[in-house]
Amino acid sequence: MRIGYKLMTEAFGPREIVRQAVAAEEAGFDFVELSDHFHPWLDVQGHSAFTWSMLGAIAERTERVGLATGVTCPTIRYHPAVIAQAAATVALLSDGRFTLGLGSGERLNEHVVGREYPAVAQRHAMLREAIEIIRLLWSGGYQSYDGRYLQLEDARVFDLPDTPPEIAVAASGSPSARLAAECGDALFATEPKATIVEAYVAAGGAGPRYAEVPLAYASDEATAARGVLETTRWALTGWKVMSELPNPVNFAAATTTVTEHDVTDRFACGPDPDRHLAVAGQFIDAGFDRLALLNAGPDPDAFLAFFRTELAEPLRSRAAPLVSA
Repeated sequence: MRIGYKLMTEAFGPREIVRQAVAAEEAGFDFVELSDHFHPWLDVQGHSAFTWSMLGAIAERTERVGLATGVTCPTIRYHPAVIAQAAATVALLSDGRFTLGLGSGERLNEHVVGREYPAVAQRHAMLREAIEIIRLLWSGGYQSYDGRYLQLEDARVFDLPDTPPEIAVAASGSPSARLAAECGDALFATEPKATIVEAYVAAGGAGPRYAEVPLAYASDEATAARGVLETTRWALTGWKVMSELPNPVNFAAATTTVTEHDVTDRFACGPDPDRHLAVAGQFIDAGFDRLALLNAGPDPDAFLAFFRTELAEPLRSRAAPLVSA
């Protein structure tokens, strides 16, 4: 079991994100994970700096902790050749500590370049082509690719690590879990659904299984729940909504009916370690073995201390169940 810390790049500026990454390493986390957004989910969050710049800074400021994107869409806002180059550079700067998380994207971030945001089946096909291009460029030399949706012309990534980064592919259901098994080295998800892990394993997936765990630490449950309600209620909309809305104002409108009860039903809120361990346990029981703890509470340093004293040991003592194909 590996335990990571989700750096909330939509809620903090770039210098603070780097500081928190260093603090997470000191607190004993095994990896840190950054989303790769152009916009925040809600305007009240107030931030969304360039993830690849922050990754480079974190790589230089840390020594042990792993780095991961959670996740990058390599098909619309970026071309996969750019991501192949960026990921190779971060892998070199971090001495091999980087995992490239990839997904089919959200309209929130991809529409900004003025291109069509396609239906989910086409997005999956584009992601498959993008992963093929990235791996092709990581194999070295000049490469070209003529896909149905994506092309590459006579391109070479000159600075490559000896061992390419692992690719973790995001999944929300069986089709994307199969894609993760067929094209990726690991699985990434945000819901404690055993069916996702089972579909991944059934399709031949044998790599690490990452999941984001929704937590909110504060001195009392009500304070934590209000923090989630203010900044992170978008997380309760579900992936079909999260992938389709175009701007933060739309997420604000779509979440006006979310209540504190809705929040506490999904998030572990407050100072009780047993509640936090119970929510994390749902993901472990579903078969995930790489947990990225997302703290939506108001004080990140208090959460890091809480993790070190109350969560680290019991979480690491748990093992995800074996899932057979």
